[in-house]
Amino acid sequence: MSDTTSPTPEQPEAAAELHPGEYVAPVAYTAPNPYVAQNPYVAANPYTPAGAAPAAATTGAAAPAAAPVSPAYQPTPTVPAPYAPAPYTVAGAAYAYAPRTNPLAITSMVLSLVGLLFWLPAIGGVITGHIALGQVKRTGEGGKGMAITGIAVGYAVIGFIVLYFLLVFAVFGTMLSSGSY
Repeated sequence: MSDTTSPTPEQPEAAAELHPGEYVAPVAYTAPNPYVAQNPYVAANPYTPAGAAPAAATTGAAAPAAAPVSPAYQPTPTVPAPYAPAPYTVAGAAYAYAPRTNPLAITSMVLSLVGLLFWLPAIGGVITGHIALGQVKRTGEGGKGMAITGIAVGYAVIGFIVLYFLLVFAVFGTMLSSGSY
């Protein structure tokens, strides 16, 4: 062997230093396991039994044959790596709560929708809707959409009421002026 080259697997470095009659125990190849680092319950090298010394060159005429060691249990790897569950808390999960709905906004919408059938409650729907909008802007409560709905439906119903009465007065006015009553 020359000094300029490094030993190859076919020419181990220890082979050059052997004397006749010495025995070198073969070293078993252990493949690296990429999943060992992910599992904290398995030792660093599961193929080496606990308390066993690493294989080394022994001197003597004959070395006792080592009993085969079965590898430690390896869990089946999962892709992606398993996640840690969320820690248990006594209070439970935190939920984001919506702001409280303004009661006048609900009242406005209900009165305006009832006003579609009975007409008169629509006036109360418009009034409570305007009050509710002012309170929602001032306090930051929820219900702005309900207040706007109450106002819009209430004004629409009031507009139909005004048109109805104008039509009734026009019909009775023409009947009275023509003298056919």
